[in-house]
Amino acid sequence: MRLDAEATCVFVSRTEPAPPRGNTPMLKIPPPIWTLAYVLAAAAISYAAGWPLIPGLPFPPLAIALIIVGVASSVSAAALFRRSGAVLNPTAETNPRLVTTGPYRFTRNPMYLGLVLVALGITFWVGTWPMFLAPLAAFATANWVHIPFEEQRMRQQFGAAFDAFTGRVRRWI
Repeated sequence: MRLDAEATCVFVSRTEPAPPRGNTPMLKIPPPIWTLAYVLAAAAISYAAGWPLIPGLPFPPLAIALIIVGVASSVSAAALFRRSGAVLNPTAETNPRLVTTGPYRFTRNPMYLGLVLVALGITFWVGTWPMFLAPLAAFATANWVHIPFEEQRMRQQFGAAFDAFTGRVRRWI
């Protein structure tokens, strides 16, 4: 951007956005590790607070269902990536395939959704107030750090095909 000193006009030059970089501290650590760290931190806070239980919790049947659905979502999406030849590493420079089948017909991020569901399942299993921090933090990290980075990269690589995909499939559910 350039401001001409004798005029009141602002000149903006338009260039293509720089490719996203995967070297920020948040992106260097894989999302499952972040989720594990959040669960462990919430458990430590729960322990320090004396394990304050939420009335009606723990509720193992709901916890087990959430964990099973979460693991199934993540594992089936990762297996589909491997079968189709797509790159599982979200910070890879390029990806040879845009995967839009299987669980990707319902959510653009079944692996992240799975992580959040597993963290939520653990929360319902433990049943303490601080444990709810774990799924919230996992969601926030995925939604505002990892997903925007990945979507920018996919949009640059796949263009209109990725835009069409995002137009018909929601980010979460």
